[in-house]
Amino acid sequence: MSAARQPLPHESAHLHVAGEATYIDDIPESRGTLHCAIGMSTEAHALIQTLDLDAVRAAPGVVLVITAEDIPGVNDCGPILHDDPILADGEVHYVGQPVFAVIAESREQARAAARLGKISYKPLPALLTPRQAHAAGAYVIDPMSLTRGEPDKALSAAPHSLSGQFDVGGQEQFYLEGQICYIIPKEDDGFHVYSSTQHPTEMQHVVCHALNLSQHQVTVEMRRMGGGFGGKESQSAIFCGIAAVAAAKTGRPVKLRPDRDDDMLITGKRHGFAYDYEVGFDDEGRILAAKIDMIANAGFSADLSGPVATRAICHFDNAYYLENVAINAYCARTNTQSNTAFRGFGGPQGALAIELIIEDIARTLGKDPVDVRAVNYYGKQDRNVTPYGQVVKDNLLHELLPELLDSSDYSARRKAIADFNAGNSVLKKGLAVTPVKFGISFNVKHFNQAGALVHVYTDGSVLVNHGGAEMGQGLNTKVAQVVAHELGISLSRVRASAADTSKVANTSATAASTGSDLNGKAAEDAARQIRVRLAELAAELYDCKAADVVFADDKVTAGSTQIPFSELVATAYTHRVQLWSDGFYKTPGLSWDKDTLTGNPFYYFAYGAAVSEVVLDTLTGEWKLLRADLLHDAGNSINPAIDIGQIEGGYIQGMGWLTTEELCWNDKGLLTTHAPSTYKIPASNDCPPVFNTSLFKGENPADTVLKSKAVGEPPLLLGFSVYFALRDAVANARADNSHALYVAPASCEAMLNAIAK
Repeated sequence: MSAARQPLPHESAHLHVAGEATYIDDIPESRGTLHCAIGMSTEAHALIQTLDLDAVRAAPGVVLVITAEDIPGVNDCGPILHDDPILADGEVHYVGQPVFAVIAESREQARAAARLGKISYKPLPALLTPRQAHAAGAYVIDPMSLTRGEPDKALSAAPHSLSGQFDVGGQEQFYLEGQICYIIPKEDDGFHVYSSTQHPTEMQHVVCHALNLSQHQVTVEMRRMGGGFGGKESQSAIFCGIAAVAAAKTGRPVKLRPDRDDDMLITGKRHGFAYDYEVGFDDEGRILAAKIDMIANAGFSADLSGPVATRAICHFDNAYYLENVAINAYCARTNTQSNTAFRGFGGPQGALAIELIIEDIARTLGKDPVDVRAVNYYGKQDRNVTPYGQVVKDNLLHELLPELLDSSDYSARRKAIADFNAGNSVLKKGLAVTPVKFGISFNVKHFNQAGALVHVYTDGSVLVNHGGAEMGQGLNTKVAQVVAHELGISLSRVRASAADTSKVANTSATAASTGSDLNGKAAEDAARQIRVRLAELAAELYDCKAADVVFADDKVTAGSTQIPFSELVATAYTHRVQLWSDGFYKTPGLSWDKDTLTGNPFYYFAYGAAVSEVVLDTLTGEWKLLRADLLHDAGNSINPAIDIGQIEGGYIQGMGWLTTEELCWNDKGLLTTHAPSTYKIPASNDCPPVFNTSLFKGENPADTVLKSKAVGEPPLLLGFSVYFALRDAVANARADNSHALYVAPASCEAMLNAIAK
């Protein structure tokens, strides 16, 4: 039996449950390790007038205090633009921005000393919301615009039209393992960096730039993360930069692990968006024209806001053909944390807008949203080109949606809910179906590459190293399955080692749902080279054609001879056959013109749909998710168990973003929801008692690893259905049966306000 396409356990599951999985803070500390804490700004926007750190330096256990002037190299950790200082230099841009760092003998001493810093400020005007920044023309990058057809003309000629505003908040990544960096100085100005990061190579660059080093002097190692969700793609850089300067100044190992409050105050979130839209449509609900302004809350610096806005533009269409469309995207500069990557990377924010528009069209026409969606879906032979010019060749929604509607008893439940609502004045139910079409690949072409190393040892065991970051999503498990499948051996023979910039260099971030696609293909390439060499040897030894040698079930069959895989490997060593290989992969067929916002930015699309049913208490705003039915396209799944886990987790995380996870800043710019006590992520009790999840049967027509599809980001959009089920319940509670909920998250207060309007 092949190791691939099997629902096998996560490779570290036994370590997770036993508490034996090693995370950064579990690594035994080297002798002389120092600990670092950060002194942060208390102003949203201000000039630093005085910085009195005498009491900090005199505090017990303090070895060193560093500020911006102590950084020997470049004081910047921006991943694209150089506008994001490691430590503030003369000016602060948000409450929580690192200003200085304390290095002490213990973590407790460092944290206590950091609170003793005295900073005086000259306050400057602060912009705290994206609409404020948009009105002021304050942006971190130039606005972007994509137009197809004649939207103004089509809008004026449309039989029906709607316009409105909508606002969706950001989302804290809330990884279980917080940000952490541990740096150990090595001989000859070398540094070994342990970082909980999705992008080891980027952390290598940051440390090198901060210390004026060459990349061969810095090794970044990352075995596993306790979650990332995008929050550790670029934002781990500031912690690596600070720790690196501290380690270089002291010559001793330095660990920097902020507590949860500091972590949330310092780091960026999912971009909140504000929307202004117009749509024209016909009697069937077919969209004839759409115009939208999307204003992203970038925070104080660019970070990854440009690519996030680009992906939002490319996902505004979601599953629907838009012949006449104008999309404008603005990255508003606010005096808040610099927002960053989060699962979906702008795609959810773009797709959410068109789904809200579809729902409003259906409510206006008195139609079932399912029917309005159906008339707008991309076609198979026509109406199949996206606004950015990519042809949708494999739209599965025409088959996937009917299958889900049937398995979920949608029609019968829709009628039952109408009957329930007619007989209940306090409790109201809602039901919604939302589809997903999600493009897979990095927006930037050259990021779509990966490398891997595969070593076969003389006992027949195998070690694979690749450039991807295991953050709990099962990447190492899938890559190991791919290698085992290629060599025809059991998964127990294959071990994945830590991501390490000294083994696989110049890696891309593990993001954009490309982890398995890129690194799996690279590992497959390496393993295949070894298999070909072994097959050639077997053909020579046993008088057959190399093409006829079969590797399966830990055995090698060559003609009439069958031997254990380990025996052939041992023989290969004595015959001086190379038993290790590097592999490389680059995604084919990608193109993108950043000036015209056109091209083929995605290798393929992943599809899915969800049906969600909720009940809402109209007196309190409390609600309950009663049932969820998910059907998702994972292609020919490498590991169905892991994929189903990702689908369900993504759905719940998407639900959390749009319902309970509310980020709040006060009028001074302080994030007041900066701890688990004030920020509500979904818990086990928020999962529905009826939770049906299935994989849509079919392989990926694109030449992906084992014909699979990515499942990291696309399922998050399935959570839209919970939000729209709540909107449905709110509308059902109103006398005019109209939509009135135009904010997300749909907090209890927001829903009560919408009902009372």
